[in-house]
Amino acid sequence: MNKIKKLNISFVIIAILSLTSCSKDFLDEELTTQYSTEYFETAEGLEALTVSLYGNIRWHFGYEWAYGLTLYGTDEFTNANDLTNEMWNTYDSRLGPLGATPSTGAANWNATSPAALWDEMYYGISSANTIIANADIIDNEEIKNRCLAHAYFLRGYNYYRLTAQYGGVVLQTEPAVGVVRNFERSTEEESWEQVISDFRNAYNLFAGEVFTYGKGITWTKATAAHFLAKALLFRSSERNSDWNSAYIQSDLQEAIDACSYAIGARGTLTNNYSDLYANWTGVDCEIEQLDEILMAAGHNADGATTGRFGNRTYNYFTPQFSNFSGGWVRRGVWIGGMDFQRCRPTEYAYAVYDHVNDARMWKTFKTVYGINNIADNNLGLESGDPGIVMILNSQNDNTYDGYNFGAYVQNPDWVDVNGRLPEWEEGSRQTETAGTLTSTPGQYVPNVSVLYQNGEYVAPNFKSQPICNFFAGINKTDDGSRFAEKGDAHRDVTMARLGETYLLRAECYVRLEQYGNALNDINVVRERAQWKAGENRSFYSDGSQAFENNALNTGTAADNYVYSNLNMNTYYLSNPDIAVTTDASDLMLTSFPGNLPAEDEAILTAVGAGSDYERALHFILNERTRELLGEWQRWETLSRTGTLISRARAFNPEASTGITENKHELRPIPQSFIDGLLNDDGTNLTDAQKAEWQNPGY
Repeated sequence: MNKIKKLNISFVIIAILSLTSCSKDFLDEELTTQYSTEYFETAEGLEALTVSLYGNIRWHFGYEWAYGLTLYGTDEFTNANDLTNEMWNTYDSRLGPLGATPSTGAANWNATSPAALWDEMYYGISSANTIIANADIIDNEEIKNRCLAHAYFLRGYNYYRLTAQYGGVVLQTEPAVGVVRNFERSTEEESWEQVISDFRNAYNLFAGEVFTYGKGITWTKATAAHFLAKALLFRSSERNSDWNSAYIQSDLQEAIDACSYAIGARGTLTNNYSDLYANWTGVDCEIEQLDEILMAAGHNADGATTGRFGNRTYNYFTPQFSNFSGGWVRRGVWIGGMDFQRCRPTEYAYAVYDHVNDARMWKTFKTVYGINNIADNNLGLESGDPGIVMILNSQNDNTYDGYNFGAYVQNPDWVDVNGRLPEWEEGSRQTETAGTLTSTPGQYVPNVSVLYQNGEYVAPNFKSQPICNFFAGINKTDDGSRFAEKGDAHRDVTMARLGETYLLRAECYVRLEQYGNALNDINVVRERAQWKAGENRSFYSDGSQAFENNALNTGTAADNYVYSNLNMNTYYLSNPDIAVTTDASDLMLTSFPGNLPAEDEAILTAVGAGSDYERALHFILNERTRELLGEWQRWETLSRTGTLISRARAFNPEASTGITENKHELRPIPQSFIDGLLNDDGTNLTDAQKAEWQNPGY
């Protein structure tokens, strides 16, 4: 197993080269270029190595694996016309231990290998082991505990990710000496015990909410509490039902206690859901410092601190807007996302929301692009007119049954339903308290789509490629601060926050059949999701606005920024029976798990959830979508709860035919690792021995 042993030193050196020793913000440190392995056997070296652990988590957001491992093949997202990681969504034969390349049917060389996560997590584990083994050489007790807390947390987190994806893994908890190629694979029970033990140690060692390395970046006791709760909940969940009965009651109670600490330590949720993602204005802006954020992968605009992995997540949630008919919307840094069309929302991802009352939907989905390129001077369109409009209506809406949507469509009445929407004025902008989406009645809107006509889901029919590339993307990664169209993003990537902590605790209560307690936590999350009095429901923002402070914001680029980003959504077009209002909305549940909202009842019927427990669990999964859509954890959540197969089949047509019971709840163990193993006597493993290492079905 050369890869795991070689990384014992290699990751440490790479991380130290990029991130060096501690300060208020580890990303601002100067580059240090000379270290030997002996340096990490000193107190100074161990603290520097501790800070370098933050670099390991950047890996998760540096390339195509960000979505392939976490979002594809679930109920929320499917692939669009780009097929880079198609096999992770369709579960076809290319998803196997060898990985996929063009020679084995992959669309290109960018396809994610099953070995990617396996290899990278052991880099961080190796560094953590070095800190834990040598911590006693640190005389200062406060610094020693801080280093140990970080090391236990990172090791626990990396083993969490490995065990969640692969099941039982190799548990390496001491620094390796030399090259080791004979290992034992631990059971899933043993692996979860290690994860939980590490998180417990981190929880006990962290000195409360002390932001040693910069607020919004530093791991604290609340961070460890959140992930301890997740690990305990995972061990007590359906995927482990063959062996976990002795753990369930105590694990759930401990998870509740851990969640309660995090919630109590960090306070209430931030008031405006937009502040979590949509209102990002640039590097280290205020919303990256929210108390709600428990863990983030830190990034900034200093190229010297980028390290091996920058933030590429802005590529993955945006439709192929520049390829829509006529080329009316050109891509560029002035639009915060690249149109790589990797993650296309499923019908479920739209239908799970209350389209009228849930502000999260309209603060997340981007539904309007302005024209920044006049493709046809004969159509009477001007720069800054709506060029792409996506109407997210509901299945029971018949307003648009007779319309022909798509490219180059003239619909004289669509922007003036029942005469209630005022005309759009050139140069006008939405504000958070005023304005409604319109364009001039009767003008062309070059590209328009709708979700439903005649009660049928027709959204995938609007495309300019064989597979749909026209959809409403989400805005949680948009970044207008990039220095080039394909440059790295500079915004942090949130990895844990209190909105999820409340839902974790609610799920624990559900599993204990304490439905009243679960209802209380759910309603905390849903209260924040309501429209507040005075809000303009047509207002939209995203991280494109960071372009205002970008040095590239001059000349034509500055014009394109203004023309492209209209601060509009299609709330009123998508809810044509709703009069313009700035009243507050109501999402509060009054009973649970009976008498749920209509959108939830439809989903529960589709998955066959009948008992109180099934209804409550699937409601929690629905609420996690509404609160956490696209936040890099859906696959593990569905695998954990034993709902991956049923929900993928119900809501992801591309995944439904390939996904298989007793196979796809786990990932394949990388064949490159298995082939590198040796027996104790130095002989190669037999085919039968190799087969024992592999997960079922691969």
